[in-house]
Amino acid sequence: MKTVILALTVLVVVSQESEFPYEDVLNSLDLTDNKEKLVRPAIDYKKPTWVYVQMSILAILDVKWEDPHIYWNPQNFDGLDKMTVPADLLWKPDLMIAEMIEKNKDVPNPFITIHSNGFIEHVRDLMVVSSCKMQVYAFPFDTQSCNLSLKSIIYPEEELKFEVYTNSSLVTEWTHRIMESEWFLIDMTVQQQSIPRFHQNQSVVIHTITMKRRSLLYIVNFLVPVLLLFGLDLASFVISDSGGEKLSFEVTLLLAVTVMQLILNDILPCSSDKIPLIAVYCIGIFGLMMVSLLETILVMYLIEKDSASKERKADKNRSLSEDCGDEQGNYDGDVKKWTHCACVCNVSDEPPSELLSVAKEDKRSQLMEESNSLEKHPDELSEAVKGLALLLSRKKGRKPDYWTRVAKKLDNIFFYVYVTVSALFFVVLFSVWTNAEDE
Repeated sequence: MKTVILALTVLVVVSQESEFPYEDVLNSLDLTDNKEKLVRPAIDYKKPTWVYVQMSILAILDVKWEDPHIYWNPQNFDGLDKMTVPADLLWKPDLMIAEMIEKNKDVPNPFITIHSNGFIEHVRDLMVVSSCKMQVYAFPFDTQSCNLSLKSIIYPEEELKFEVYTNSSLVTEWTHRIMESEWFLIDMTVQQQSIPRFHQNQSVVIHTITMKRRSLLYIVNFLVPVLLLFGLDLASFVISDSGGEKLSFEVTLLLAVTVMQLILNDILPCSSDKIPLIAVYCIGIFGLMMVSLLETILVMYLIEKDSASKERKADKNRSLSEDCGDEQGNYDGDVKKWTHCACVCNVSDEPPSELLSVAKEDKRSQLMEESNSLEKHPDELSEAVKGLALLLSRKKGRKPDYWTRVAKKLDNIFFYVYVTVSALFFVVLFSVWTNAEDE
């Protein structure tokens, strides 16, 4: 009889409405500082605890599981269906991301939500730095696939199993709306696997994230400037090869491409097994410009060779004329020399000012005599002008020397070959680039 009275008393107390339903739920569930609640909740410990997970690309992790010890009737507690309690009061699955290489730096969520039907929900904001092997063969038009694997640290598959409670399309659509970064999210798939770990298997949920790089920034800041430098190298063919301006111009362009390659080394990931096509693009342009520079050096060498041969011929003709003049006019030269000396000796006794005035008067009188003689002989003057014009026309119509002609022909042929090879290089490279797929 005493047992029946005690049960009725407890029922009356619970059914009464309380002003503090939160405290009543905590007291009825014994959620105080009871350390026994920190073990895995199970009535039959041979059955696993199912943990339902959901994750987005922004690393918001939502975890749900069922605790058979957590249950109450909302009608008995003023319709209270769920409540938030400190996370330290309950057991939580020890979730980790297998690809994580740094410790989570975000502030953990100190609260946990419990539902009257026994489900417990824990939301965590994670900032995860994970490792992902990237294939950058088609950089910056590459598509990457990275995995994020959720699993337990210690629990085997027999005790803890994971299951996704939302489909991949909803997660992908949600992430599309809130994701703003260098990458464009294409798809996000989820699959469950059982992987071996030491002597036991573990349940793992693998999220495969497929992303495409936004390539416009790299096209504007890298690909187009390198292509413009190559266009300047083509324009250098109109510069004359006789001076050194063309050579210095092409060397400057080559140094500019070298600087762009150093920039590429900083922005390009180094985790690919293949040589990226963008590196082939830079090396190809660098090689073409190098060949153009070598051709310019060769052409300048041939032109310089003709100039050197002209100077040697001029020196030889000058020496021959001097020898002939010495043999034919030895006597006249001696007479002129002695006359000149005599003139110098005769005027050396006069003052310098008088010498200067005498020299001016002699020069003036000489100019007057020359002008008078030109007036007297206009026909001779016109004939001299005609002879000078004929000499200049012959000089203009004279063909260039042998090595200069060879250099001009070589420069013209090289220009057409250079343009053809460059066009083929770009067509083949961009066709491969368009159809390239990272493995």
